[in-house]
Amino acid sequence: MYTLNRKAFMVDTSRFVRAKKHLGQHFLKDDNIARKIVGNLSPGTKNVLEIGAGTGKLTQYLLQQPFENFYIIEIDTESVDYLLVHYPELAPWIISGDFLKVDITRILEGNFSLIGNFPYNISSQIFFKVLENRNLVTEVVGMVQKEVAERIAAPPGSKTYGILSVLLQAFYTIEYLFTVNENVFSPPPRVKSAVVRLKRNTVQQLDCDEIFFFKVVKTAFNQRRKTLRNALKGIATKPEVLQSPVFELRAEQLSVADFVNICRML
Repeated sequence: MYTLNRKAFMVDTSRFVRAKKHLGQHFLKDDNIARKIVGNLSPGTKNVLEIGAGTGKLTQYLLQQPFENFYIIEIDTESVDYLLVHYPELAPWIISGDFLKVDITRILEGNFSLIGNFPYNISSQIFFKVLENRNLVTEVVGMVQKEVAERIAAPPGSKTYGILSVLLQAFYTIEYLFTVNENVFSPPPRVKSAVVRLKRNTVQQLDCDEIFFFKVVKTAFNQRRKTLRNALKGIATKPEVLQSPVFELRAEQLSVADFVNICRML
């Protein structure tokens, strides 16, 4: 469907696009890592949306894949101009805008995968938007701050296990794929990065009120040093159930299934 513009491979991108701190930009400059990230998309993927293409380091390898539909959303107008010059064939599929504000249901019809080197300053917000669109987003392959990657992939009982861990794991199978060092970026970040893959699981609907589930998880972790009995007493519609032994535990000790059961009890 797409013809790759080979000129993009031979350009020093730093001469044309400045990394902007307020956008959390750190441009990947290692081709091997770029190929590896793209290679972690599931075989047979048909529809793909790349978030924050920047200078096209992932884009050049995404263009080699036999996708039926491939879109890019980029907030940085300087990056958009660069992409339009070096990948003119992509002009109809480049969206200049903020991923967090765009209605992605108007971009692609049906299910699709997300991929990208996600800006550190909005990576958690990106995952919350994935949750909102979980019936459309079947897979996410993204590079984020190592701390965020560890958090969303953390099992119950881990110190990094938190709100985003539970909410994402309720609907996705999460894999921590590999760690990425600072020196493969321009400019280099002060922390390590990591690539994670989220695959939609078979849960279509939780066995409890989902709005209440989100509220319980957030309330429990916002007071994670307290037992569930103390943390949740303000939202318990059936206070008497708080005497159950399970409420002697703390939020990080509970699995997704445990939280579902607690919601049903409350």
